[in-house]
Amino acid sequence: MGPGLFVIAILGCADGSVQCQQLETLPTRYESRANCAAATGPALMGATHYDFSEIQAECRSAAAAGAAQKARPVRNQS
Repeated sequence: MGPGLFVIAILGCADGSVQCQQLETLPTRYESRANCAAATGPALMGATHYDFSEIQAECRSAAAAGAAQKARPVRNQS
């Protein structure tokens, strides 16, 4: 992928990484996929508070991540 902005998405997966769901998108933006990929290890180290058998970090286009975030329904946390 060419130039653009990338973000790290944190995913929680069931056993075997077959079904994953996006848990959060980190706010930091990266100017290249390589810089984003280099930051995924530290991002995973900070994502220990989720109750999933597997946690993954994935670089995504910031534009696509923003569109997915807007399309996701908002949950009432009361």
